[in-house]
Amino acid sequence: MGQASCKGLYQSLFDYKTEKYVIAKNKKVGLLYRLLQVSILTYLVVWVFLVKKSYQDTDTSLQSSIITKVKGVIFTNTSELGERLWDVADYVIPPQGENVFFVITNLVVTPNQRQKTCAENESIPDAVCSEDSDCPPGEPVVTGNGVRTGRCLRAENMQRGTCEIFAWCPVETRSRPEKPLLGKAEDFTIYIKNFIRFPKFNFSKTNVLDTKDRSYLRSCRFGPKDPYCPIFRLGSVVSWTGSDFQEIALQGGVIGIQIEWDCDLDKAPSECNPRYYFSRLDRRFPGNSVSSGYNFRFAKYYRDEAGVEFRTLIKAYGIRFDVLVNGRAGKFNIIPTIINVGSGVALMGVGSFFCDLILIYFIKKSHFYRNKKFEEVRSGHPGNGKVTVEQLQNLQTVEA
Repeated sequence: MGQASCKGLYQSLFDYKTEKYVIAKNKKVGLLYRLLQVSILTYLVVWVFLVKKSYQDTDTSLQSSIITKVKGVIFTNTSELGERLWDVADYVIPPQGENVFFVITNLVVTPNQRQKTCAENESIPDAVCSEDSDCPPGEPVVTGNGVRTGRCLRAENMQRGTCEIFAWCPVETRSRPEKPLLGKAEDFTIYIKNFIRFPKFNFSKTNVLDTKDRSYLRSCRFGPKDPYCPIFRLGSVVSWTGSDFQEIALQGGVIGIQIEWDCDLDKAPSECNPRYYFSRLDRRFPGNSVSSGYNFRFAKYYRDEAGVEFRTLIKAYGIRFDVLVNGRAGKFNIIPTIINVGSGVALMGVGSFFCDLILIYFIKKSHFYRNKKFEEVRSGHPGNGKVTVEQLQNLQTVEA
């Protein structure tokens, strides 16, 4: 038994399998085969070539540069600052015009701070004390403003007080204003200039209209009718994200401005146009959640007539803008075209394979088709009851 199986395995090594074509007169299977062919051809032409443009060589290594400028002035009159005119040098951080910049819309000002000793803010839990031993000297106040001196400052007839600290005094005590100080900043304008280059194709472009009219940038505003005007109204940018300007100006937020370049370089360069998308990037919490908004602190330093340093501390609320650029370029190339055409031809074979499975396994006369599909051929002569290779080469037609 073992020798026979080994002998059969040995002989099968020298077998040769050749394809046999059988025409099956079965309308259902034939219709299914044509539907599969049409579907594969439609996928290849519509999706692969027209939609995905897989006949092109692509470049996604976009090189980009961003220049930003903000313009606008506001006049305010407050008890801390008095009458003051705010221009771009006051409310834009940083001033260099980068792809990430911050526009101040609200602030808390603590003027004339000097380094000395004073009481820590009562709202800080780590600063609460009952006696001097609760304020070990030299220890910083966690989330506080300075270093403990060892004294517990209590008002008369009060059992609890706050630790004395060495810090910039007086410490910040005011809360956020209920209305944004620079609430009219929605009329400010943002100038966003974007240079892009696709190195593989040595193709460069900018989002600014190529014109010699110097007054163009002073009068245009971005919109559907003028997509190559890089001047955006700040209030419009906020509204395009679905947010209310006064709400975001009060507590701050983060807005993303995405510029997308999708360039078909088989067409004219004028057909490569930027598309803009505006979105709110920070998470908005309901109500007056402490997690809402965006703010940070900075200070401006001065010296008095005696040479002693003092400063004005500013807690700034506002809108941070992140300008994001991405894109791709495509151009016809024979290599991806051949690869995708070859893939489509291979998919045609999948249709034949699927129909063969149905024909020889799943229909009522599957055994009949299976016997016609697979046939063992041995070398011999005509008339001896065996099929010759020459006879096998004849195309057979099988009636259903």
